[in-house]
Amino acid sequence: MIKPIAFYLPQYHPIPENDEWWGKGFTEWTNVTKAKPLFKGHWQPRLPADLGFYDLRVEASRIAQAELAKAYGIYGFAYWHYWFGNGKQLLERPIEDVVASSKPDFPFCLAWANETWSGTWHGLSNNKILIEQQYPGEVDFYDHFYKILPVLKDPRYIKVNGKCLFIIYRVNKVPDLKSFTSVWRKLAEDNGLSGFHFVACHENDDTLIAKGINAFIQKPPSLDLLVSPFNIFEKIISKITQKIFCSSKKVLRRVDFSAYVKNYPQYKLKKNEYPLIFPDWDNSPRTGYDGWMFTDSTPKLFGELVKKARFEISKQEDNPEKILIIKSWNEWAEGNYLEPDKKFGISYLSEFSRALND
Repeated sequence: MIKPIAFYLPQYHPIPENDEWWGKGFTEWTNVTKAKPLFKGHWQPRLPADLGFYDLRVEASRIAQAELAKAYGIYGFAYWHYWFGNGKQLLERPIEDVVASSKPDFPFCLAWANETWSGTWHGLSNNKILIEQQYPGEVDFYDHFYKILPVLKDPRYIKVNGKCLFIIYRVNKVPDLKSFTSVWRKLAEDNGLSGFHFVACHENDDTLIAKGINAFIQKPPSLDLLVSPFNIFEKIISKITQKIFCSSKKVLRRVDFSAYVKNYPQYKLKKNEYPLIFPDWDNSPRTGYDGWMFTDSTPKLFGELVKKARFEISKQEDNPEKILIIKSWNEWAEGNYLEPDKKFGISYLSEFSRALND
């Protein structure tokens, strides 16, 4: 049986840092609701349907998410985990509340989003650093491990071959990766855990195996290989217009979702590389014209993508748990979610379930 694991964004509750940077009460919904169409036919804002504008401090909201995900075949959530070094965490409350309450009864793991928060990617028009990702050294490895030990010890925590699944977003940014993985494996043994199954994002370099990485997540699609002639023409016209008229107007980069599905996967996956699929993408609520988007994603096309990912899993030798990674469950300001919205309702989830079980 395939085990689909969806990335899960916890930025749906206020924190002091976001209050300071963006204004009192900021959450991801702030970006979502202020979004505007940037061209004719641009679908923005995207608004939630069944689950509404939830607050992740509310237990009932977390339970409703898990019940919906389980009903349509999602195996578990990979909570984005923000550890910046020197004891600094952000957005940890949802997963800590899940552990403290023992609800919902739904598998989960952690995905360490080890990057500096800065620039347009987080909603700015410049490269101002909000909070820097730091790697203070071995003492920080211990502090980090013990901070999340209650999460790792929870019986719902997802395991691969009996070992805790832990995803690292920017694995090559960790200065001494081999030391990090070795220390954590020793700490796991000392604390009654059976070990770690470390998984790298954005990399499929086999040399990382010697540094303690066990598996990889398929790289996101290469956009340059998917851009249609129309998109290229549009980009050229935009540049000419800017040059002739000294215009600062930009054109949001658009990529046809059907091209993504048709060309999936863009390269041969390794035997220990977990397939990654996107239901859609439009990060303009955060980045404006500096972002990019898929165009014409539909539930039916997404179902075709799921079938292709299923086929890739059937060929893999080193994916005994049959893991499929979905980006994402609820990254609304990236147009990157499976939760029901006002336009399609539960159709993406329905197609996902159908394609998974056909």
